[in-house]
Amino acid sequence: MEAEDKDNTAAGGEPEVKSVTSVANDKACTAVEGLEESAAVTKFGPVNEPSEAEHSDSNNEGTTIEESEITFEAPTTSDTKGFDHSAEEVDDVKEVHNESSSDISEPTAGESESVARGIKELTPELTLVLVGDTNSIEIGSKNILFDHDEQTNVEQFSSKLYDFCGRYISVINMLGLQNIDKFPLNRGVHAFLLLLTNGLHNSQYSSGVQWLEKAFGKESLAYLMTVVTHKSDEKCESAVTDLKVYNSFTEKTYHTCKNSMMDENEIIALLKKIDVMVSENDPHCYSGLVCDDNKEQKDLLDHKSNKEERIDSSVSQQNQTDELEKNTSEIKLKCDPANEPGDVEHSETNDESTTSGGEPDVKPVITFATNEKGILHTDVDGNKDEKSEKIFEEINRKEQYQQESETLLSRLHLQEKYHQKLTPADFLRISRPVKQHHDLSEKDLANNFLQRLMMLDYRARYIPVKQDSPEVSHLKPVPQNSETDNDDFDALFTAKIDSDQTKQSHVHPMDVQMAVFHCSDSSLKQNMITKLSQCQYALPLLVPDPVTMDVECPLWTFRQIRKSWKITQTKDDSNTVTMKSMPICKAETPMVSFFRLGTLSLSKSQLMNTLINDRHSTFFHRNCPGSTKSRHLLDGVAEVAWYCPAGKPNDAFSDCIAFCNLHGDALMIEKQRKILMEKSSVNVVLLPTLEKSDQSWTVISALLKSPKPLICLIVDNDCGAAEMKEGKYKMGLKDRSWSDVSEELRGIIGKILSGPHTFFQLETMAEVSGIRVDEDDTVCQEGKCAAMKIVNLLEEMDVSKIKDEYLPCQGQLWHDWCKINKEQYHLKGNIEKEKCKKQQELERIRQEQRAASCSELMKLFTESLSSLPSEEREYFLKWIQILLDALSTDDLSSILQKYDEKWSEVLDLKKKHDKSDQLISKQTELEKISAKLQSATFGLEHIFREIGQIYEAHKSLQEQTKMEETDWSKYPELAAELMISGHPMELMDGDAGHVPLTWISSLLDEVIKKLGDQRVFVLSVLGVQSSGKSTMLNAMFGLQFAVSAGRCTKGAFMQLVKVSEEMKKDFQFDYVLVVDTEGLRALELAGNATLHHDNELATFVVGLGNMTLINIFGENPAEIQDVLQIVVQAFMRMKRVKLSPSCVFVHQNVTDIAAAEKNMDGKRRLQEKLDQMTKLAAKEEVCDAECFNDVIAFDVQKDVKYFAQLWEGSPPMAPPNPGYSESIQDLKNIILSKASQSKGTTLSQFKSNIKDLWNALLKENFVFSFKNTLEIAVYRKLEVQYGNWTWALRSNMLTIENQLYNRIENGKLDKVDLGYLFKEMSETYEEIKKDMKVYFDDDRDKEMLVQWRGRFETKIKEFHDDQVRGVKRKLDEVIQQKNACKKLDDKKTEFEKMLLQKSKELAHELKDKAKDEEELEKQFDSVWSGWITELTGDTKPIEDINLEQEQMSILQELGIEWSLIDDSKSCESYKDISMIGDYFDYVTLNKHQELCNKSQQSEDSRRENRNTKGQGILTTTWVSVKKLFGFRSIRQKEALKPRGDFPYEEQVLIRSLIEDVEQQSLHAIKSKPVATRGYSPTYLQEVAKNVKEKVTEFESNRKYALKKEFTIDLLLYVFDMAGNWISESHNKFKMNNDAVTFVKSKKIQYYNIFKSFCKGNSSAVVLGEMICEKLKVSTVEAVCNKTAIDLAGEMRCSVPAFNGNRLNLEKYVLKSLAEKEDFDSYINYIRHPRNRAENFIGKEVKKYIFRKHKDKALNILKKNVDDINKLVSQALFTATEKVKAQRGDTDMWLKKFSSLLNDELTFNTICAQNFSDINKFDFLKEEIEKGLASIIDEMSSVSLGKMKEFRLKPDQILIDQLCNCCWVTCPFCAAVCTNTLENHSPDDHSVPFHRPSAINGLHYRGTVEMCINFCTTEVASDHSFYPHRDSEKTIPFKLYRTGGPKYANWRITADESKLTYWKWFVCRFQKQLEDHYNLKFQGFGEIPKEWRRHSKKEAIKSLDEMCE
Repeated sequence: MEAEDKDNTAAGGEPEVKSVTSVANDKACTAVEGLEESAAVTKFGPVNEPSEAEHSDSNNEGTTIEESEITFEAPTTSDTKGFDHSAEEVDDVKEVHNESSSDISEPTAGESESVARGIKELTPELTLVLVGDTNSIEIGSKNILFDHDEQTNVEQFSSKLYDFCGRYISVINMLGLQNIDKFPLNRGVHAFLLLLTNGLHNSQYSSGVQWLEKAFGKESLAYLMTVVTHKSDEKCESAVTDLKVYNSFTEKTYHTCKNSMMDENEIIALLKKIDVMVSENDPHCYSGLVCDDNKEQKDLLDHKSNKEERIDSSVSQQNQTDELEKNTSEIKLKCDPANEPGDVEHSETNDESTTSGGEPDVKPVITFATNEKGILHTDVDGNKDEKSEKIFEEINRKEQYQQESETLLSRLHLQEKYHQKLTPADFLRISRPVKQHHDLSEKDLANNFLQRLMMLDYRARYIPVKQDSPEVSHLKPVPQNSETDNDDFDALFTAKIDSDQTKQSHVHPMDVQMAVFHCSDSSLKQNMITKLSQCQYALPLLVPDPVTMDVECPLWTFRQIRKSWKITQTKDDSNTVTMKSMPICKAETPMVSFFRLGTLSLSKSQLMNTLINDRHSTFFHRNCPGSTKSRHLLDGVAEVAWYCPAGKPNDAFSDCIAFCNLHGDALMIEKQRKILMEKSSVNVVLLPTLEKSDQSWTVISALLKSPKPLICLIVDNDCGAAEMKEGKYKMGLKDRSWSDVSEELRGIIGKILSGPHTFFQLETMAEVSGIRVDEDDTVCQEGKCAAMKIVNLLEEMDVSKIKDEYLPCQGQLWHDWCKINKEQYHLKGNIEKEKCKKQQELERIRQEQRAASCSELMKLFTESLSSLPSEEREYFLKWIQILLDALSTDDLSSILQKYDEKWSEVLDLKKKHDKSDQLISKQTELEKISAKLQSATFGLEHIFREIGQIYEAHKSLQEQTKMEETDWSKYPELAAELMISGHPMELMDGDAGHVPLTWISSLLDEVIKKLGDQRVFVLSVLGVQSSGKSTMLNAMFGLQFAVSAGRCTKGAFMQLVKVSEEMKKDFQFDYVLVVDTEGLRALELAGNATLHHDNELATFVVGLGNMTLINIFGENPAEIQDVLQIVVQAFMRMKRVKLSPSCVFVHQNVTDIAAAEKNMDGKRRLQEKLDQMTKLAAKEEVCDAECFNDVIAFDVQKDVKYFAQLWEGSPPMAPPNPGYSESIQDLKNIILSKASQSKGTTLSQFKSNIKDLWNALLKENFVFSFKNTLEIAVYRKLEVQYGNWTWALRSNMLTIENQLYNRIENGKLDKVDLGYLFKEMSETYEEIKKDMKVYFDDDRDKEMLVQWRGRFETKIKEFHDDQVRGVKRKLDEVIQQKNACKKLDDKKTEFEKMLLQKSKELAHELKDKAKDEEELEKQFDSVWSGWITELTGDTKPIEDINLEQEQMSILQELGIEWSLIDDSKSCESYKDISMIGDYFDYVTLNKHQELCNKSQQSEDSRRENRNTKGQGILTTTWVSVKKLFGFRSIRQKEALKPRGDFPYEEQVLIRSLIEDVEQQSLHAIKSKPVATRGYSPTYLQEVAKNVKEKVTEFESNRKYALKKEFTIDLLLYVFDMAGNWISESHNKFKMNNDAVTFVKSKKIQYYNIFKSFCKGNSSAVVLGEMICEKLKVSTVEAVCNKTAIDLAGEMRCSVPAFNGNRLNLEKYVLKSLAEKEDFDSYINYIRHPRNRAENFIGKEVKKYIFRKHKDKALNILKKNVDDINKLVSQALFTATEKVKAQRGDTDMWLKKFSSLLNDELTFNTICAQNFSDINKFDFLKEEIEKGLASIIDEMSSVSLGKMKEFRLKPDQILIDQLCNCCWVTCPFCAAVCTNTLENHSPDDHSVPFHRPSAINGLHYRGTVEMCINFCTTEVASDHSFYPHRDSEKTIPFKLYRTGGPKYANWRITADESKLTYWKWFVCRFQKQLEDHYNLKFQGFGEIPKEWRRHSKKEAIKSLDEMCE
């Protein structure tokens, strides 16, 4: 045979490289023509490899040795790395070979020698297989064992030959290979190297050994060498110890090396170990095969001959035959870089397939298990064996089929997906929209097909394909010449035309479907088949494998399919219709199978369609759009479809029938034909008229003899239908219409099936031998086995009792818990006792749940869930659902039918307006059926619900029972894994109508742990029941929300959908979280319950969603109106709680969506309805809204989508409407378009939203009860930031103030300019503004922060301006005071000058007595008094004040008796007047009779109320039965003490009077200029007069009088509070303005100067001493002021109480009170919370400075001392140098020195006149430095307490910073508002936890019973209160805001009052509280015994809840 060579190179000369399967044996050899001598190889490296593959179709002669063929890659001498032949050179080699050798059996001597040498040199001594993880080694050119330059082939089957020190070793790479049954291995293996990564060696060893055993058999483990690889800087000594636990591990077959594999010594050591292992093994190499497929292949190869031929699919069958007859002794030479020498090399005819650029079009090729050449076996004489010929033909047929499969998958770009299957995850994601009306290229076909199929678009099968070269013929132009009739005739009817018709047609639609099917994993196959079923398409029942040709039954794919139909039975002339619904796998139906024998002109599939559904192509046929003559994967496929009758007269058949269609010529498809004929009830065969000699007659003959009914349809015969013999029919099809044929055929089939017949059940396919059933896969069986363990428990049980038996936690216990939990928010009676009782009941239920949580079912389920690998777990979950559905199918069907019947009866009675007992009876029966239906409904969601309840029960009790085997704490993690993988999770329990918050929170926490706190776009859906919400979501996103099993969605479910990588750039979130809900207006609920449930659900779902789909079904105005009302109200609530979701209205099942005019009219009417509903809802929600757009941004033109009806025709046989899928796609685009503008929400925010919304819904008033905890947390964080920003401004302002104060004191500044202050602050202020901008712009919660941005920017500006103006005001006062003292200051200077002069003169006189210090002191003292008199003789001294005497005089002037004053002073009772609990002793009841009469009326009223309970104005509330300034009692009380009749509100008013008088008086006193002008007696007289007037005014409005004792105590209290300030201010005035005091204070200073002069010191020394003396004072002041600022800053950062917001400070104040346990401190806190906070700050500062962090404080002080030291030293140096340079005098030096200290130190001027003789300024500098050193030493040990003496104090700085906030108290319990901003309008006052009202002295009116209720509980109760003292009208607590201004601005939300702190306080100080208020904790005020269980430790710990 002549070699036929084709040019396979492109312009660049590169050939196309195709992967070719390698076949080798370590003992084989062959003769190879032209083997050239190879170049030298390196010591370690691969044998030189060819760089190009040379393809040839010529068959060269070769010899088969040991029935195996090896072709060597022969390296050339010209290129050490491989072959580099041009095409011409290759052709030359082939030509020489063909000419010189016609028979390889007779080689020349030279050739034989060359071949032998090549074989010897290149046959591998060792064959090693690398298995394990790809990450275990570093791939690179320097890797000795595996030197791939790139990592492209790491996960593919590939091999290389290496020369290791002269040894040829073949290394086969199987690293990362997962699929173990699709690659060849026909070579002996000496060692399997299992590569493990250090640290992961345990898990990788286990999985690796398992893989190896599965792939190669258990015997392969004897050839296993374990290699642990590690990084160069790692050690792995422990690995061997870890691996010893495995039985298969032996230490002598263990090795470690670096993962780079570059160390020669390590590799040599490894080879030595391998040699030892090989020598010990018998046989030395392992020759087992991979799988059964390969075994079959080996059997075929045992018959190989010397001839080898590869048949290309493009060559005709005739050509194949011709080729087989050619010379069999030819052999090919081929070089392929993918194959090592010794591998078989295949060549085929290739078209030109390189690109214009010269690069080969290298495509990955699927490696098929049977990708071998057919070898024809010959005997010794060269004759062909007939058996071998058949085998050869079979192999060739398989090979051709495989090549065609390969080509098809390559065209569809699915070649990689044959092994790495497509999964549901590939489609469960947000990706690019599907192209609906555009031609697609072949590479997009598969993806588009699947996406459209998931959207229920049955046109997915008819996707138009873009053709580069259409399939029509392109005629060559006709030459223009004279035409004749004959020419026209010839042109029209010629049999042959010139054309350039393309050889390749477009892909057959069914090939696309089957290719996708083969390339999908089991889950995606199941989804795909389920969708095909919904599209009413036939489903693959028997499928040939495109590789092995084995037949598979994909039984698993049918498991999710349910079919419903109605059976019509005629009895007694009446038709009875029975509905059936069941999994199709379980259905027992007749099966009619259709076959074709031979090639026919009629379409069998088209005929079948007319039988089943003549409007829809259930079976694809030749006339369907896109059909082509060539199809590849469909032949041999048997498809099945079920006809499901609708119970109507026009049904084709009365019962469900399966129709099976075997595609292709049944004669050639023997296995499938036999199986189907055996399984069928009726066989239908289409055939031509036959001769007896026809092969087909054998088949027909057998069928005629078979007892099975047979219908023969003869296509070329026109005979009518006839029964040949019983059960055997024939009918001609020639010249007959389809309708006539189908009608007759229906009649025949109906007649046959009306008699006895066999039934077909899908599940029985698993019993058929000779085929593979997908459910037999190990993973599927393991999943099923685990599921069956559970289902076996449930067999023989009544389905309605299963949940009670095995899922007890979610039954009555859970429902009771939900009911009681909701009741907590609607308490009546003694609410705290009721609440405690209910909490005990809740705890009891949880204990019962925990005790019942160990059911066998749940143990098995959770164990399987946690132990099964992911793939098995998926099967397990699906099997559970399938098996559970099967359990309940029959029961559900019968119950649903009964429900339907009973519901119809009830409706009929309602239509007749029948209100008789019969209607009530029927409704009762309906309720019972409904309850039974609920019990019988049992699915996977119930098991997960049980898991959630088990978790909640254990979590709430915070302990785990010892007997438990399962770890409940792991449940959220298990559920999170499932949720991430795409499983829907129940969000709201539909049966209980409750959200299990603890479970959901923990589940989402685990999701966040695994994914991170990802951003999600929450899409929720809302609509009426059974309106197709779940179907719509499933179709839109490929979700799995349940829509089958006779159940609608109950409650709410959530499912994550990932945004694909390509789409992430368009969105600001990572996932879409879809929330599906049960329908509104559910039939199971009735009346008010329905409305409440619907409103609750709508509010919850709308609040959760970033967008809500409002699904409206049909065109019933009443139904639409009901839904709209609920929806509008939900959106209105969102607006009021500041949530802003968007919405899209979906109007489904609209009759004509194409009519634009009708749509416009519909939108207009919808807008009108929405506006109308908005007005109605606005009244109910008390909201100002006139139209829907006032509630939510809504565009009726864009936000309304009309949907066609789902089904195209009448179910159950109707396919989905194509318009529906188009609408789905349009809606999806709208949603994604809107979503692209949203940032979504984080998972943590979503979790928080669930909690907030549900907690608010539990309470009666959603809007008032809603607390956005996330928003609260963000605001609290903002408060902390606000504190940081204000502190930065404050600390900078303090520094500036300090500097300016020093300048003023130094006389260098006499006016403070506001502009200057703003300028000095500008840098810090700008930095703050930048920080704020960054915070508001970049914080992750910026969307939420934006609502406060403007307000906080304004607040910061106000704070900045206030700080600047405040400092200016203070400095102006300092300047004013300085100016006021100017005259004295001038005198002071003169005094100092004179004192200096006198001291100097005296010293001169006494210089001879300088050594007698006592004498000097005596002399100085003798003259000092004289100096004072001399200097201040003409100045009047300022007298001290006697405040006590002043106060007594003022009181007597007011006419108050001395005895009363003396009594009050002696007992000091006045000091506690502001904290007294009971002021009754201060009251004179001058209208006692009136009060008593009122008391008597109250008693009478109570008696009357006791007898008329439940009647009156508020019949159901406690208003009519109990009074406490708001409560009324239903019990007769005992006679009360008079003080008990003194109303509580009067006590409050007296306390308010005291507080007001105190504040006004202090303000009045502090406004007086005492510090600058001194004290005047008129100041206190004005205060006393004001107090007297206030008391008189108060009494005038009361019905009682206040005793004189009250006025006296109040006056003394005010005097006492003002006295300290007056004394301090007057002393300051005296110090600054009294000359005598000033001169006296200078005695020590001038005595020292005098002594110095006496000792003869120079003027420089004396001046130095004077300067040091002044520096000492000013340095101490400067250091202390600076330290105060620094310490305040340090404590603000490091003390927990100071580094947060106002709430944080409150927490620590309360903690300190509890630790101290002092009742008086508590009362002080309750009455004066700010004072207590300031006191706490002061104590904490002392504790920090003097105890806890004394060292740190001292370090700060020392640092400031050092700074001052450096400043003064620098000033000394600078002043000295300047004076020396300018030759200045002392005066100049002093001025310069003082100017340098102006900003930091106060330094009074020294008269230079007495020191004019100084000229040695260096000496002066040295003297001062000596003195300064001693000052610094002294300063370093100064007490921190010294700071108290100076202007700035750390505690006061912190008080100013932390206490400048809101201090408004709750009008009920006096809890303090915890907002950090003082004026936080428009935000309400709020506090996280309120207190029992008894703490504030609240009690029941007319009794001494204290009220222990929390006001947060009261607002959820039916209690009422009187808003004012004189009010007769009560206000319900629920409407407390209407009580007046002090109530209106408080936000009090109902909670469970869980704060243990105040409960502990009430119990701990019960006696003190009773004594303080003179009341009792009794009756309705009795403390619940549960409160007494709380310890102080628990109380303090509970405070942490306050800040969460």
